[in-house]
Amino acid sequence: MGSIRQRYLTATPKDDEVIDLAALLGALWRNKTYIFLAIITSVFIGGVYAYILATPIYRSTAVVMLNNREEQQVVDLGSVMGGLGGDSTIVNTEVEVLKSRILLGKVVDELELTQDPEFNSALTEPNIVDRAKSFINRLAASNHEVSDVSDREKRSIRQATVDALLQSLTIRNIPQSLVFQVTVETTNAEKSARISDSLVDLYILNQLEVKFEATEQATSWLTERVTDLQISLEEAEEDVKDFRASTSLVSPEALTGLEVQVKDMRERIENTQATRDAAKTRLEKILTAQTPGSQAEAAGDLQLNNMLPRIAEPSAAEAFSNRLSLLISRAEADITRQESQLRTLQASLQTLETQIDQQSQDLITLQQLTREAEASRLLYEYFLGRLKETSAQQGIQQADSRVISPAVVPNSMATPRKPLILTISAILGLLLGSAFVLVRETRNRAFRNAEQLEITSGHAVIGQVPMVIAKRRLDAIAYLKDKPSSAAAEAIRNLRTSVMLSNVDTPPKVIMIGSSVSGEGKTTISLALALNFSTMGKKVLLIEGDIRRRIFSQYLKTKQTDGIVSVLTETRSFDDVVIRDEMLGADVLLGDKGQANAADIFSSERFANLLSDLRSRYEIILIDTPPVLIVPDARVIAQQVDATVLVVRWDRTPKEQVMGALREFDSVGKPVSGIVLNQISPLGMKRYGYGNNYGPYSTYGSKYYVN
Repeated sequence: MGSIRQRYLTATPKDDEVIDLAALLGALWRNKTYIFLAIITSVFIGGVYAYILATPIYRSTAVVMLNNREEQQVVDLGSVMGGLGGDSTIVNTEVEVLKSRILLGKVVDELELTQDPEFNSALTEPNIVDRAKSFINRLAASNHEVSDVSDREKRSIRQATVDALLQSLTIRNIPQSLVFQVTVETTNAEKSARISDSLVDLYILNQLEVKFEATEQATSWLTERVTDLQISLEEAEEDVKDFRASTSLVSPEALTGLEVQVKDMRERIENTQATRDAAKTRLEKILTAQTPGSQAEAAGDLQLNNMLPRIAEPSAAEAFSNRLSLLISRAEADITRQESQLRTLQASLQTLETQIDQQSQDLITLQQLTREAEASRLLYEYFLGRLKETSAQQGIQQADSRVISPAVVPNSMATPRKPLILTISAILGLLLGSAFVLVRETRNRAFRNAEQLEITSGHAVIGQVPMVIAKRRLDAIAYLKDKPSSAAAEAIRNLRTSVMLSNVDTPPKVIMIGSSVSGEGKTTISLALALNFSTMGKKVLLIEGDIRRRIFSQYLKTKQTDGIVSVLTETRSFDDVVIRDEMLGADVLLGDKGQANAADIFSSERFANLLSDLRSRYEIILIDTPPVLIVPDARVIAQQVDATVLVVRWDRTPKEQVMGALREFDSVGKPVSGIVLNQISPLGMKRYGYGNNYGPYSTYGSKYYVN
């Protein structure tokens, strides 16, 4: 057992990290029936859709090329509406124009698609719900409202028809080209071609109409603009004429002459100011001089200088004073004269500057009026030329696209593509079937062979019992007794041998058979072991430890109602309640209902004493216990037995429940002696891939059994 646990511990990480591809493929192969059924079902559904339910769709394509603007024009004039380029923006724009609701609405009106049930769902036969809604709407609306609703319904029907046409339309631009493929899909081949050609023709006609309307609008606008510009030009020229008449002759040359005069006048003013200032300075020096010498020096007069040597004489002093006074009077007169002259020059300068400012303003106004008149003339002449060019372009506009391949009526339907649908259905069935199998295998937490059970639990599998086909539980024991050479009987013998050899030195006498949950077949195993031990000549006692359910009566023909509870409560003696079953060849102590709890009854000292007494009377004592995960009875009884056998149902009991049961027994210090894999289906073993090479279920093992 220790080696098994060690193998489990070393193998588990590796198994968790590595995907067993062989096991995966094996699971798919074992469940090939499910996969095959999934494929057949999927192909059948696809065939029903392709051949019965699907509506045939016919596809027709017209090819249009977008013209560039490098072609030779009839009249080489600038166009009012320029041509289209070839970049991706223009190409994508034209694709959207082809799908525009205005253009599609024209197609609907021209082909009267509102009368076609394929595009107008209102023409199809209404169901009961639609009829009821229509009737309620008619009752709720007045006569006036009915007329409005009718108009709205017409618009709504037209919009719905446009939507249906848009859904059946596909516009595709061929990469690296200016070519569009206009594809229409309908339920009628001729209809598809007709709609595709009509859409392309209306698209080209729409381009011409747009250009013609643009030319007309441009001509009308240019005519109005030229008239307005002519009036503006005439008004500007009249303003220039009136201004010239209201002002004196103004020219840039005359203005330049006045500016020269101003410059000369400013120079004269500066010279006069300098002379006056010099005279004032000299006069101030004379007046501030204190001595005759300094006065003569300040005056700078020759006569005063000659009089200085004789200044002490009275006559000379008087003559000096008179001469100095004369010089002062002359200086003051010069200053007065210069200031008067300066004022006159400044007044003349101001007059000239005022005259220059006025003439400058007049010249600027004249130049502005002249420029405005000239600009009006240029603008008028330009728009007049554009008006003549635009008028010349009317009637010679070219479309920006042309048809290079009209739509062709298709000979075969585009959809449904029956071979493709069937192929995809088969692949889908294969994928769904495989997914179902893998999910089913992944979600399966049960055990399918002894090796899985040993590795997972860490305990030895001491028995593998096949399923016994019986309508009643009583028939299962009769089958084992009547067919001692069957595979099930041999499996019980192997289990008996394994239990007895679990402890060679002291073979167990009291053996407990338990399970994780109910439905594992532990009661059948208990009865089968009792039958097997009794056939060996052993004195066997079978105790029904599951006193909560008490199902032994379904296997044994007896009317006894008292049992182990009556013995433990000393209501009845053991010899009074124990029964002898001839089919088993063993004594049976049934379970009966008592007032106390079952766990308390089995944990009592009276139960231990009873088993001690029975050990001396019987060679083998088998106890059938309730599930360990449901009630604690099994763990209590395990304290008094020599060997514990845990029954696990093949391909049903989850791993978590098995491990939980083992932990329950380990928690009370009574680990199980071995595990029995019960109710194994031979067909199931073969289906899972274990039947041909797994022990008693191989093709060789069948030669030894008589079932």
